[in-house]
Parts: sequence; C-alpha cells; structure tokens
Amino acid sequence: MQKIESQSDVQYDVKIKENFEKSQIYYVIKRTLDILGSFFGIVILSPLMIIIAVLIKIGSPGPVIFSQDRIGQNGKTFKMYKFRSMVQNAEELLNKLKDKNEMSGPMFKIKDDPRITKIGKFIRKTSIDELPQLFNVLKGDMSLVGPRPSLPREVDQFSDYHKQRLIAKPGLTCYWQVMGRNNIGFDEWMELDLKYIKERNTWIDIKLIFKTFFVLFGDENAR
Repeated sequence: MQKIESQSDVQYDVKIKENFEKSQIYYVIKRTLDILGSFFGIVILSPLMIIIAVLIKIGSPGPVIFSQDRIGQNGKTFKMYKFRSMVQNAEELLNKLKDKNEMSGPMFKIKDDPRITKIGKFIRKTSIDELPQLFNVLKGDMSLVGPRPSLPREVDQFSDYHKQRLIAKPGLTCYWQVMGRNNIGFDEWMELDLKYIKERNTWIDIKLIFKTFFVLFGDENAR
C-alpha cells in the first residue's frame, strides 16, 4: 500500500483517501503506462518537437524550453517543462495584466494574452507546448493522467479542501483538460480533479489518454 505523506492539517475526504490507498497493482500498471507512453511519445514526436523548437528560436529571442516551479504530489516542488510560448520577460509583465484575469480563483488566464508569441498561439491552441512534459512523466515527477500541476503562488491560496488534489501525482491530462479547459471555472476545475482522484482506475486513465488526442488537433477551448 502506498504511504500517504500529506500535510497533517489537511483532512481528506473518505473516498479520496480510500482511492489513494489502492492495491499496489494499480500503481505498478500506472507507472508502467507512464514509462512506456512517455518514452514512445518522445520517440514518435521528436521530429515535431525539433521543428517546433526551431520555429520558437526563429520567432522570438530566448530559450526554447520554459521551466517553472510547480507543486507536485504531496506538496513537493519540481521543475515542469514546456515549449516557450510567451516573450522572454512574460513573468515580469504579469503584474501589469492581473486586473484582466478571466479565470476565477487563484489561477490566471486571459483570452488574448499580449505576452504570447505568434508560434506560441499555435502551440497553445494545439497543446503542443505541453509535449516537453513527457520528460517530466518519464522522470517520475508527473503522470500521463492526473490533476494539472499548479504554481506555488496558486497553491498558497488553496483551501484545505482544494489541497486534497495534491494527494495524487500531477498529470499531463485529466477531466479538466478534455472537458472544456478555459470554459471551466476554478471551483468546477477543483471538483473535477477531486472527482478523478475518487474514481480513478486503469480504465479511466486509458480513456482520458485517448480523449486527449483530440485536443492535439485543435480544441476550441484550448488557449
């Protein structure tokens, strides 16, 4: 049985705790899927990733890969990788845009973010900017399926109820990713993550992986 190493001040829902304490075979299957899926994903998609890297470099000065601290399982911080879709000083410009936030809760998103580059709009629309996270999955920081990893400043504003989502390893995709993304408010997003943790099993993980492929071909809700 996997040991729970969560913050002592968080009171977990019974179903969430029971689902976390699944038989070891579920975690063996999940990690096997993560390793195989991320490895073959990197191999198959490497030509596309090379092309995207070149286009990013040509279109905007700065690094190709953007790494950022995110909060993972049990509150552990890790470096999450993405293709850079914004100008190099995007974090410095954030304070000037906070009053334009269109997302409820501590998350920040706006439809026409001026920090996004031309190639950045395309790779965000198709979720190609997330592909470097296959390396996070291979390393074990993330899973193919799980709640999306949040920024430290976002987690600082979470209630104890919201922090229950940290019991699971963060993932590339989850219910939120395939059910509307930016058309879903913060509270509903958190509920979907907790729903996944309560219900998750190998079959649900496989279904979510396959549903995510549709996002790669242009989800109108992706930004």
